Amino acid sequence: MIAVGNASLNAARRTRELDWLETTGKVDVLVIGGGVTGVGVALDAAARGLTVALVEKHDLAFGTSRWSSKLVHGGLRYLASGHVAIAYESAVERGILMKTTAPHLVHPVPQVAPWLPQARIAQAAMLRGAFLGGDVLRTFARTSDDYLPHSRRISSAEILRYAPTLRPEGLRGGFLTWDGQLYDDARLVVAIARTAASYGARVITRCSAEQVTGAGAVLVDQLSGRRLSVDARIVINAAGIWADQVASGIKLRPSRGTHLVLPQSVFGGLSAVLTVPVPGELRRVVMAIPAPDDRVYVGLTDEDAPGPVSDVPHATESEIDFLLNTISAAVRVPLTRDDLLGTYAGLRPLLDTGHHHGGSKTADISRRHAVITSPEGVVTIVGGKLTTYRRMAQDVLDTALAQSSVEVRRPCLTHRIPLVGAASRGHLAAVRAPSRFVQRYGIEAPDVIAGDPSLLLPIAPGLATTHAELRFAVRHEGAMTEDDLLDRRTRIGLSATDRALALPAAQEAFASV
Repeated sequence: MIAVGNASLNAARRTRELDWLETTGKVDVLVIGGGVTGVGVALDAAARGLTVALVEKHDLAFGTSRWSSKLVHGGLRYLASGHVAIAYESAVERGILMKTTAPHLVHPVPQVAPWLPQARIAQAAMLRGAFLGGDVLRTFARTSDDYLPHSRRISSAEILRYAPTLRPEGLRGGFLTWDGQLYDDARLVVAIARTAASYGARVITRCSAEQVTGAGAVLVDQLSGRRLSVDARIVINAAGIWADQVASGIKLRPSRGTHLVLPQSVFGGLSAVLTVPVPGELRRVVMAIPAPDDRVYVGLTDEDAPGPVSDVPHATESEIDFLLNTISAAVRVPLTRDDLLGTYAGLRPLLDTGHHHGGSKTADISRRHAVITSPEGVVTIVGGKLTTYRRMAQDVLDTALAQSSVEVRRPCLTHRIPLVGAASRGHLAAVRAPSRFVQRYGIEAPDVIAGDPSLLLPIAPGLATTHAELRFAVRHEGAMTEDDLLDRRTRIGLSATDRALALPAAQEAFASV
């Protein structure tokens, strides 16, 4: 059990860590990038007994890690395209997340694939085959039916119970399977970072790395401008979509995945992930995914995203139209732009292997992660995906250790380290706190709600977030700015209207610390 205090990230701890780095001047492992893979490396290295510093130019989960579909996949997509090894790895990692590392943040979610009138037999057969393949993988990955029941054919009536807004005319039943869903991807990143901190890792946001080599870097505090040199025996580049700016010899071919944010009201209470095949394409689907706080995310596109990488990618007009049109073809009342609460887009850091031909799409590039050592000795990890972050972290650290003279006292332990807040399903069910808090904080929920009862009031009319959550984020979850609170510790910022309503409370949260 990790005590809240040991795992607290906040402004005071950040200052202490920077002072320590300046005084000591050296660590075993320097990790650059505070996305899911970077914090995964920091936890793995710290748990093996190494001294670790992680620096992140912006905030935890600032990049691609917060723009996912929030699904912890068993890798059906990879199975459909013949990448059995990646699919198996995904299924194993999904099981570890659901049972051990983050049962409070990852829960089973039903997924329905209706057999629509416009669907071709080949599309239905492909989906059914993928679902059955998923069952096989689940068995091999030893994920029991208690967590993820097997897939089955279901009637139109059953599908409509899960997805009431589906158009019933011509519906020929469909398929039901189960997958994992993250409560929130950014919350997972914060939980991993805090767990790493509890093992002694120094996790420092708002701090960039310059003049990076395999032997260290110059760190620049983005808040004060202070510069300090740090020597490291191992330097790991986990900067994701910005990896090619940290180390030489990396060539990325980014792919943009876009989602729409819609209110649950337009879906009539969607209680499963709804899968709709893209007309004319055998392997592509669009999904409507129920999300917390009465939202539904609709995605996902897979478009080439050449050109300079912006800090926050944006959905294009054509992607918004494509997603609205694909889902609208399956529901009774077509969705329009008036229904949108917001949109978000993320860039996948896919490695450009040079093997593709002019016409190939980024959808066809392998999602397998790659570990690359640059001439300067920096070890880079790119590719992969959220579900397999732990395995990616293990692989890049093992590679870096094999190339270094660092003595390691322990093997990788992260497959059996519960993150802060994690506990068995029985233990979580017994936590004395409202379910909203248990889903976000697990067994830390009572710590969040302790204190003045007025902090449990919503921060603004129509919003579910409470003052207690914002205060906890500032005191324990490393939130340094209002943006950190609104866009990552909570997801209020996905709706511009909600963001404006919540801003005063976010400012107040810093004033009250």
